[in-house]
Amino acid sequence: MKWIFIILGSLVALALIIAVIGMLLPREHQATSEIMLRQTPDSVWSVVRDPAALQGTWPDLKSVRRLNDPAGREIWEEDVGGFPMRLVVTTETRPTELITTIDAPPDGAFGGRWIYRIGPTAEGGSRVSVTEDGWIRNPFFRVMANVTGLHRTLDGYLTALGRRFGEEVTPVHLR
Repeated sequence: MKWIFIILGSLVALALIIAVIGMLLPREHQATSEIMLRQTPDSVWSVVRDPAALQGTWPDLKSVRRLNDPAGREIWEEDVGGFPMRLVVTTETRPTELITTIDAPPDGAFGGRWIYRIGPTAEGGSRVSVTEDGWIRNPFFRVMANVTGLHRTLDGYLTALGRRFGEEVTPVHLR
């Protein structure tokens, strides 16, 4: 019986430590990953601009579909890594920049936006970066995101983008 209390007490102490660490971590974060592709910016744009284009090459992307919006906004519903979310296309500057924002409720677990930037390289290819300006409400999730890495989803997306073009890429973390 004594061991059960020791184990339970240890688990409670661990949970409290994680909660305190999570509360000390900032709610907001920013992370940027970048890759180089041999494809032209227009070719890359056509894939980046179509959220469904990476189905089958990005294992975390479970589903994606366009939603009808009475207000005329372009909204996509995605399930990435088991987290369903609605993304609103808020800015589009063809073929150099796309910004999508998570349509999160104020009490949502997380939210923010992704900024996709595509630029030409001297060799005729493309430099592609994705920046996540995000927030995580729950302190436990903040700890988990920092342990698994704030670039994890960005890197998965960019690796899948390279794979879509038959290229093996290694994302570089810019911040």
